Amino acid sequence: MSITVLTAVLFGALLHAAWNVFIRAASDKSLNTVLVAVGAGALTACFLPFIPAPAAASWPYLMASVLIHVVYFIFVARVYRNTDLSFAYPIMRGSAPALSAVIVLVLVHESPSAGGWLGIMLVSLGIFILAGDSWRSGTLRLSPAMLALANAGVIVLYTLVDGVGARLSGHPAGYTGWLFFLTAIPLVLMYLAKRGIRSAEGLWSNRGKGLLGGACSVGSYGLALWAMTQAPIALVAALRETSVVFGTLIAAGFLREQVTPLRYASVAVVTVGAIAIKMS
Repeated sequence: MSITVLTAVLFGALLHAAWNVFIRAASDKSLNTVLVAVGAGALTACFLPFIPAPAAASWPYLMASVLIHVVYFIFVARVYRNTDLSFAYPIMRGSAPALSAVIVLVLVHESPSAGGWLGIMLVSLGIFILAGDSWRSGTLRLSPAMLALANAGVIVLYTLVDGVGARLSGHPAGYTGWLFFLTAIPLVLMYLAKRGIRSAEGLWSNRGKGLLGGACSVGSYGLALWAMTQAPIALVAALRETSVVFGTLIAAGFLREQVTPLRYASVAVVTVGAIAIKMS
């Protein structure tokens, strides 16, 4: 892997952590979540006329993925209302590869390799350490932890759906662009229905922040997509797991979360475990 591709993947991981921080730092998590989705949708809408549309066979998967992504964003907003980013983010991002391996084992009866089992054990250990550290400090709450774990399952689900959909589309870039654009529509409609039409003023007045958050979301995925055309997919996917490290560092430096040495250790264990699964 060249230094250019390596830098692009790491920067993409940083961007992914950044838009999660953007939501966690807000006093109104729902507003910032919708801003990220709408910003991403608005940016991709500018390019849709100039890229091929996905093939008809991929549209059922595309629409299913839109619904799954709506659930994902709703869960993200709710998770960050009640817990630290340095706790929830590693669970959501780090446990997704482990859940994928377990689901494949149960449904397809395809057992992970030795490296895969090692990764699963490391991720599980890291999450156990996270929970233990929160329990020790008296900040452990079961509901946010379970919601973060449930969202990891949602990540697995949309990853599997998009994996098939992108292949059937014939044009992964077009598939991705339509995914970002269509996901924004139900999210903004749900937001307006819940808070009233006047809440549109809040969306418009914060449009700059939304475009910035959306750019981080689109940029993160776009850089990963490009990197996968330049280097082995497994290696790129593994390096993306460094977003967990970036998220924890930003949580400590920017959000002023109290990240203990034990929590740093747990994040490192989760990251190594996720990379081991991706590389197996």
